[in-house]
Amino acid sequence: MNRREFITGASIAAPLFVPRSAWGANDRLTFGAIGVGNRGRWLKNTFQKLGARCVALCDVYQPYLETARSTSPDARTYEDYREMLAAKGMDFVMIATPDHHHCPMLRDALNSGLDVYLEKPLSLTLEESVLMVEAGRKSKQIVQVGMQRRSMSFIRNAREFIREGGLGRISMVEAFWNWHFQLPLDDSPLPGKLNWDLFLGSAPKRPLEPKRFRWWRGFWDYSGGNMTDQGTHLMDVVQWMTDSGPPLSATCQGMVVEANGAEVPNVFSAAFEYPNFIATWTLNYRSAYEHDWWITFRGEKGTMVMNRRGYRLYENPGASPTPWSQNVKEAPVREVPDKDGPEPHLQNFLDCVKSRQTPNCTLAIAAQAVAGPHMANLAYRQGRKVRAQDLGRIS
Repeated sequence: MNRREFITGASIAAPLFVPRSAWGANDRLTFGAIGVGNRGRWLKNTFQKLGARCVALCDVYQPYLETARSTSPDARTYEDYREMLAAKGMDFVMIATPDHHHCPMLRDALNSGLDVYLEKPLSLTLEESVLMVEAGRKSKQIVQVGMQRRSMSFIRNAREFIREGGLGRISMVEAFWNWHFQLPLDDSPLPGKLNWDLFLGSAPKRPLEPKRFRWWRGFWDYSGGNMTDQGTHLMDVVQWMTDSGPPLSATCQGMVVEANGAEVPNVFSAAFEYPNFIATWTLNYRSAYEHDWWITFRGEKGTMVMNRRGYRLYENPGASPTPWSQNVKEAPVREVPDKDGPEPHLQNFLDCVKSRQTPNCTLAIAAQAVAGPHMANLAYRQGRKVRAQDLGRIS
C-alpha cells in the first residue's frame, strides 16, 4: 500500500465501547511505561488508579524516572526501552515519548507480543503512518491511540445528532486552539542526567541543546509541532462528525512569535478541502481569547459549537433574499455539557486488552486523523498547496 492509497482511503467506522461485562477473570493487568515525563507520568498514574499495576519504568532522563518511581516503588527502571521490552511479566506498554520515537517503539512492542497504549499524534510523517498501520494489521495485539475525545459521551452524542441530519448540509468547519503559552525554550544546563543519544534515537545527531529536550515540539526533528499534536485531536473530531476521510488538499500559513530558538510555528492557520465542505485549523499560542479548543460546524439547518465545556446548538433561520434584515436568534436552542474526563479512554483500552475487542481509537483511525495536519505541515514548509493525489511523488 503506497501513501496515496493509504491517505485517500475510506473513513474508518468507530468501534463501540467494550462493556465491563466482557472482561474475563478478575486479572490485574501489568504494564510498563515508556516515557514518564509530564504526560507519561499522568498516564501511568491513571492506569494505576484504574487498577493496572506498573511493573517497569523507562525514560532517558533520570529525574523523570525518579519522580515516576515515587508512585510506583516496586517497578523496575530502564534507560533503554529495548531492554524493558525484553523483560517478562508485562501485559501491555504505554508509550508517551516524542513523536519520532512512536514508530520504532510501537513496532518493537508489537514484535514483543505486547499490547500498546500509544500517545498521539500517531506518527512523525505520513510514511511512518503507513508502516504503523501495516504493523498493527499484521499483529494480533490491541493498540489504542490516545485521542480521548473518541471515548467522550458528549462528542458521541453530537455525532449522532449530526449523522441524523440535525445540522443539515455542513459547508464549513472551523477548529481552533488558543493558549497564551510561554514555551520552555530555556537552554540552561539540565538538572540531572540525560541520555542524549537515546533521546535523539533516529533523529539527526547533534551536540546536546537542553532547549531541544525541554520543548521538543518546537523542532522538526522530533515532532510535527502543534499542527499534529493538537491538530490530530480536532481534525479527528471534524472527520468523525462528518464521516469523512482525510482532506483532498491543504494549505497553511504560520510564523514563530516570541519563541526565539523554535523552528515550528506557534501561530498558524491551515485550510483543508474535503469533497463536501471546507475546514480550517488555527492555533494561536500567543492569545488566551476564546481559551483552549473550539470546533464550529456550520450547517444549513443550524450551527454546533463544541469546546471543552460541551456543545451548543444555534438555529439557522434559512436562506433569505435580504439576509441583512433577518432576525437571527443568538441564544442556543440546545446545550449538552461535557461531563467526561480522559479516563474513559484509558478504561476502554484496559477493557479491550481483557476482552480482545477493538478499542475506540485504532491505528487506522489515528492515521487518518493526523493525515491532514501532516499535509498542512508539508504545505507550510514547502510554501505551496499540497494535494493528496500528489503525495505518492513527495519524498
